[in-house]
Amino acid sequence: MKKIRHPFLVVNPKSYLYGLRSLKFAESIDNIAAKSNIQIFFTCSFTDIRYIKEHTHHLIITAQHMDDLKPGRGMGHVLPESLQDAGAEAVFLNHAENSLTISHLSNSIIRARELGIISIACADSLIEATSIAKLNPDILLCEPTDLIGTGHIADNNYVLKTTSQIKSINSNISVMIASGITTAQDVYNVIKLGADGTGGTSGILKAPSPVLRVQEMVDAILKTENE
Repeated sequence: MKKIRHPFLVVNPKSYLYGLRSLKFAESIDNIAAKSNIQIFFTCSFTDIRYIKEHTHHLIITAQHMDDLKPGRGMGHVLPESLQDAGAEAVFLNHAENSLTISHLSNSIIRARELGIISIACADSLIEATSIAKLNPDILLCEPTDLIGTGHIADNNYVLKTTSQIKSINSNISVMIASGITTAQDVYNVIKLGADGTGGTSGILKAPSPVLRVQEMVDAILKTENE
């Protein structure tokens, strides 16, 4: 498993990009990661994982989901080994757009750990986050569901309280705050408040230049490190 470096950025196009458009975007982000030495996770559709992994060198290619099954029966499910073989080094689990039962989430985190895949578990409230923290994911993404895609971020108290609470349960979990992250200033603020990482979708893809927006976000992270 790759070591998680703080602070990190997640560029998450979800299903807005696929195929050649996703690859071209990933290649541009790969250049930013290479020049900045900031760790960037890049999500893509299952069918693009191998394609993008083979054409980039500095990104952590991240699957949007996986199931907890093992090789054998499981028609229509996402086999963890298939993701690993394609080049995925991290995986999102329990995102608001693809939520899991606690049993499925727990088993999926265990399967990811067995294969050396970084698990990014999502929680939509502080209560859920504290429960999921006990499952020991590598990264815990704490984002109120009602803020996703709105351009409005959680207030400072939420960031401080959530980060503190998760670290008190397991200091080895990397805490990510991301819902509503739109601008470089948003990135700067949450990292300065103590989050280990952040990222975005609409805040990046709806920008006049998505690549420039990512560069601005990376510059904001670098600024927090240089102060």
